[in-house]
Amino acid sequence: MSDTKRKGIRSLWGSEDALANWIGFLIIAVGAYSVLSGAFDFKAANFSTWGNGTSLLTQLNADLWTKLVRTYAVLGVLFTVGAALKGENPFKFLAGFTGLFVLSVLVRAVSAEYTFNRYLEWAFFALLLGLLIANTIGVPAWLKPAVQTEYYIKAGLVVMGFSVLFSNIVNFGLYGLGIAWIVTPIVILFMWWFGVHVLKIDNKPFIITIATATSVCGTSAAIASAAASKAKKEDLSLAVSISIIFTVIMMVFEPVIIRAVGLGELMGGALIGGTVDSTGAVTVAGTALGKLAQTSAVLVKSIQNMLIGFIAFAVAVFFATRVERDANSSREVTAADIWYRLPKFILGFFAASIVASFVFLPAVGKGNVSAINGVLDQYKNWAFVLAFTSIGLNTNFRELKGTLASGKALTLYIIGQLFNIILTFAAVYLLLSGKYFPLPDIAL
Repeated sequence: MSDTKRKGIRSLWGSEDALANWIGFLIIAVGAYSVLSGAFDFKAANFSTWGNGTSLLTQLNADLWTKLVRTYAVLGVLFTVGAALKGENPFKFLAGFTGLFVLSVLVRAVSAEYTFNRYLEWAFFALLLGLLIANTIGVPAWLKPAVQTEYYIKAGLVVMGFSVLFSNIVNFGLYGLGIAWIVTPIVILFMWWFGVHVLKIDNKPFIITIATATSVCGTSAAIASAAASKAKKEDLSLAVSISIIFTVIMMVFEPVIIRAVGLGELMGGALIGGTVDSTGAVTVAGTALGKLAQTSAVLVKSIQNMLIGFIAFAVAVFFATRVERDANSSREVTAADIWYRLPKFILGFFAASIVASFVFLPAVGKGNVSAINGVLDQYKNWAFVLAFTSIGLNTNFRELKGTLASGKALTLYIIGQLFNIILTFAAVYLLLSGKYFPLPDIAL
């Protein structure tokens, strides 16, 4: 058996991707059972909005502490066991995880403040806190074993897959597909061409990582494409940092501009869903325009989120067959080569989506699936906040200084995002203005 085939088989059970799949599906299974059976409470902790006449202290009751302990126990046990199966010291990992979880609790509490919650997502504060620690006092040695960005976000993406329902395509039909699935690949191809041929950026994994972050759904897509292209940790940190900064800017100002030009809720929401990177930011920005805009924005973004797996697969194939193939080599790229490169957690993402869409939805109904996702959503959020904090802790401005100095990274993002906005607006106007096609009937 060749080394490539051996690695491919081992990746099914012993790799970080495989462990992320197991962790994600265990959380999904227990969460689903807890809702459908009613036998026990599996809800994770969540801070309610505070500061607008209410105090954070009023939330610190027995119920919240119980949920915090439950969240720490569930995630701590699963990720620590996974770390041990990866060959890491479980005691050192658990000690670091405990510190990382405390930082994550701080992030969730601060980001729930009324004003912060209106304009900034917890991802911003997680990244900011990590950056402050990494670039001032430095990351303590005991914390470093648990600073594993990809590990947490891969598991979170598998859990997220359960909420990516194919029924969303039915709800918005060809309108959503036209806005999300046609525009997105074109933007990726444009940014690839612009980065390679115009800006002459040699770091191709970085180009594809920031291109997918810009055109699909920010950090989640960046993680998937970075894994598929074997991007460096620094490339991912830079792409995520740029994406989060501009997501905040667009989340605040895009609804204002849309309202000023009188675009309307249906088209305005669809434009937000197709251009604002983060799903949470899309919801906030859409809500600022109205209920119809929120529904339109979330539907477009949900359909766009389905592309994560397809894009990761395409990136893996492209890099294996074109970018990294030795031009002087006569050996053909095999399916095993592509399988080895493919991020296996994407298979978990697909599987969770398929199970939710075609098994759970017809079996237990939309109400129960929504209730299950209500439980799973917070576990996904905790996994993501662990990941975003880790990104900050892993990011040293001195290491990024050279990349940022040329201005090429920012230029690539800004030009790519402008192209994304223009193309998305054209698709939205064509499909949802009512001048060329009948308007869709979207249930609020």
